[in-house]
Amino acid sequence: MIYRDMVAEDYEAAYKLWENTEGMGLSGADSRAEIVGYLERNRGFSQICMHEDGTLAGTALCGHDGRRGYMYHVAVSSDSRGLGVGRELVSRCLDKLRANGIAKCHLMVIESNVLGRRFWESLGWQYRDGIELYSQDTCI
Repeated sequence: MIYRDMVAEDYEAAYKLWENTEGMGLSGADSRAEIVGYLERNRGFSQICMHEDGTLAGTALCGHDGRRGYMYHVAVSSDSRGLGVGRELVSRCLDKLRANGIAKCHLMVIESNVLGRRFWESLGWQYRDGIELYSQDTCI
């Protein structure tokens, strides 16, 4: 397995993986332009894993606002599950955040994504009772 920083050229393969990942929520914010902009603003934080043959095994979008880190679209291809790919991607993202002085990371999991919730719990992430997420579109 080859782990490296995610770059714009990885978008098409990543999006295809996300489309085929159960429990993954996609929206207009996942367009090529939006993801490439995110990668540029958070250069070096998002990670991917490739098989030796060049096919995509997993992704993890990661960035920060200077205070807190955030992870999105942690996904592993069905043929790569159980190999530690997700754990390694998350570990690499957290290392990048720590190296930049970011002490806490948040993520969102769709409520019905049981597999995703189990994965995060297995890594020691804590569900936060008492916090509700509110959103508002800023572009009309």
